[in-house]
Amino acid sequence: MTNSINHFRLEGRRAVVTGAASGIGKAIAATLAEAGARVVVLDLNAEKAAEAAREMGADAVGIGCDVSDEKSVATVFATIAESGACEILVNSAGIAHVGTVESTSVEDFDRLFKVNVRGTYLCMQAAVVQMKRKQKGVIVNLASIAATSGLPDRFAYSMTKGAVLSMTLSVARDYLESKIRCNCISPARVHTPFVDGFIAKNYPGQEAEMFETLSRSQPIGRMGTPQDVALLALYLCSDAASFVTGVDYPLDGGFFNLR
Repeated sequence: MTNSINHFRLEGRRAVVTGAASGIGKAIAATLAEAGARVVVLDLNAEKAAEAAREMGADAVGIGCDVSDEKSVATVFATIAESGACEILVNSAGIAHVGTVESTSVEDFDRLFKVNVRGTYLCMQAAVVQMKRKQKGVIVNLASIAATSGLPDRFAYSMTKGAVLSMTLSVARDYLESKIRCNCISPARVHTPFVDGFIAKNYPGQEAEMFETLSRSQPIGRMGTPQDVALLALYLCSDAASFVTGVDYPLDGGFFNLR
């Protein structure tokens, strides 16, 4: 009888994870490495990327990459191809912003678009070229519940995550014949340093109270963790999800259906 857990193994597969020196991206990269993947940690900070890769074992490498810059992405993926094509891509690099349409400056709008949308596009474009040659591949993008829900004060962020969701569906449809699967994960609030910084900046002296309030906004009663996201990413990257493509997975603690 086949051992079902083997479907989650990724031995020898080259997995590229963006924004992987910290937070959700790092948790995903580490989890894929534990499953046997040869992980490439991409991050704007090359030193932190290399440090994170060292923590993930001898098969992991860390490379500095500005995902919003076409030349930077092209150079990095050409380097990756020299030692084996990218078989798994997880687009986790992203930045957040708090604001309405009135309070969002043009500079902030463009900054979020460059990283969250353009960065996802450039990395998918580079990876798909390599995946087509092998006639197989998996892409997982990090979207957000903000893509499909009207969250307050998240105008520009919601715009970018809506674009990520749409690009995911488009790539999934366009590359069916190349056997490239493409899905996205839409988390609710995940406990990261951004959340702690937001609370400290906007609610000084009320940190514990606000943390509890934000935790309760998910019906399950807590925020998500980077590891929650990483385990779903592992499933989507593995053969266990071989029948899954063009899907937006809410990882929301009941946010949509149980409020």
